[in-house]
Amino acid sequence: MFSIFSSLAIICGILVIRAKNPVHSVLFLILVFCHAAGLLLMLDLDFFAMVFLVVYVGAIAVLFLFVVMMLNIKIEEVYETALPYLPLGGLIGLIFVTEILLVVERDFIPMISSSSLNLQYIQFLPETSSTIQAIGELIYTYYFFYFIVASLILLIAMIGAIVLTMYKGAGVKRQEVFFQNARECTKTIQKYRQVNA
Repeated sequence: MFSIFSSLAIICGILVIRAKNPVHSVLFLILVFCHAAGLLLMLDLDFFAMVFLVVYVGAIAVLFLFVVMMLNIKIEEVYETALPYLPLGGLIGLIFVTEILLVVERDFIPMISSSSLNLQYIQFLPETSSTIQAIGELIYTYYFFYFIVASLILLIAMIGAIVLTMYKGAGVKRQEVFFQNARECTKTIQKYRQVNA
């Protein structure tokens, strides 16, 4: 099951990049989140799997899908090949793979036993509390500042998505508040004479 979930997640991640239609790209991104939730279920992290499905698939991916659907797909769709971007993308990918290999490699991670470090952990909550209760109390008490900062970042991202969809064109009518308030009543209302047929 691990091989199936991981291979499908990698394939869908490649299709997110390769899809020319942005709607198809977002749908493949939803599949990546679903397969990642399956991997988390295999690790007995049921709460994080549920958060992946509820937050990422149910909120962020659907938000991306609505924003993409508001764009003009016929104009924004890319028909050119990716060959001009291949050298730069390959260089960035090589750097990324090298960093992963450096982190995963055993030679760069010294095997330090926990007894030699004499680590001391803070017991925030009693051991009888559930996982959801422990995470909720930690987020809303000890880490509330980071939670508020994350919500502000999401608000800025939402405003940015709205600004990106508001483009000025020849056929787009906009409300000009300054000119509407500066108009005089005598020039606005005109009297029409009814012509008898």
